[in-house]
Amino acid sequence: MKEHSALSTIYENICRDTGKQNESAKLIAVVRMLTLSMLIHSFVCCILVSLTGHTEALAFSLISPVLFLAIFVLSYRCGTFVSYCILNVCTLFWTVMNVYYFGWNIGIQHFLVVLLVFLFFSKYRHEAAKIIYCVFLFALRLILYYYCRSHEPIAVLDAGLSNALQTVNTFFIFLSLGLIAYLFSSTTQEMEGKLIEYNRKLMKQANTDTLTGLYNRRRTMEYLDSLLKNAESQISICLCDIDHFKRVNDTYGHDVGDVVLTTISDTFRKRLPPDTFISRWGGEEFLLIFPRLNGDEAGTALEILRQKIRDLVFDGGSEKFTISLTFGLVEYDFHSDITTLLKEADEKLYVGKENGRDRIVF
Repeated sequence: MKEHSALSTIYENICRDTGKQNESAKLIAVVRMLTLSMLIHSFVCCILVSLTGHTEALAFSLISPVLFLAIFVLSYRCGTFVSYCILNVCTLFWTVMNVYYFGWNIGIQHFLVVLLVFLFFSKYRHEAAKIIYCVFLFALRLILYYYCRSHEPIAVLDAGLSNALQTVNTFFIFLSLGLIAYLFSSTTQEMEGKLIEYNRKLMKQANTDTLTGLYNRRRTMEYLDSLLKNAESQISICLCDIDHFKRVNDTYGHDVGDVVLTTISDTFRKRLPPDTFISRWGGEEFLLIFPRLNGDEAGTALEILRQKIRDLVFDGGSEKFTISLTFGLVEYDFHSDITTLLKEADEKLYVGKENGRDRIVF
């Protein structure tokens, strides 16, 4: 909507709250939108009723636009709850009188359903009041039905005009229900969307390492436990460690050390198979899980990764430097538990460290 246009000004005025504390701005906007809908509906009905030539019925119909226009104006002067109550009372009166004048067949009685839906959307407390009002609307509808079965309407309409009023009433009833549902549910959906996004962020924070964005130890243990319980194919697990990482931190500073960790993490994501589960196990250690790969296949992927990491060049400020990783790789034997597998991977990593580093031990 164009800024400062006539439509935007109208929309802003409709959504303007009453300025009173602890009152719902959303509710007063819905009251005004419904009142405008009823106002338009009244004008259309006036045109149709004028075709009947029934003076008294036409006089009543002409009162309806004035009534809803007054409600709309009062909504800017009265509180939200008062405006809501006025709209309910006037709509009840207007519905009953329309049934009295024109009978059951024009379908105007279904506006009682609109009031019922409006009640349950607009009130988040007062359950007893909701039930009482619901019973009242139900009883009123039955009373109107049985009244119409034993009494002729004041204005007897021909079939064509009766069908026209039925169509108009049905349209505005559905319009009113749609307005109520949309205006109230849009806020709910927006809040639900924000809550889902917030929960997603919280879940991500709980499951990932802040620096590298890789999965943390907690999430890794959950994944590994689930994977081993449902293992249907080979699984390989690798524990790897940055060689001489303490020397990097001591020589070039922790900021450079963080760059090394994030760069290696990005290299993992780019160079390992897409379904590899990559986690920061702690400090400069990483745990890599290869679902559906045996030890030889995982070893081939790790050798490519090892070479790519050896090719990385880091800026230490005073000089450039490179780093290497040592890998301890094990293959799941379908009966060892998590502790045993991790211990075996750690032992192989230790062997690699003792035998010169920068190698894969399988």
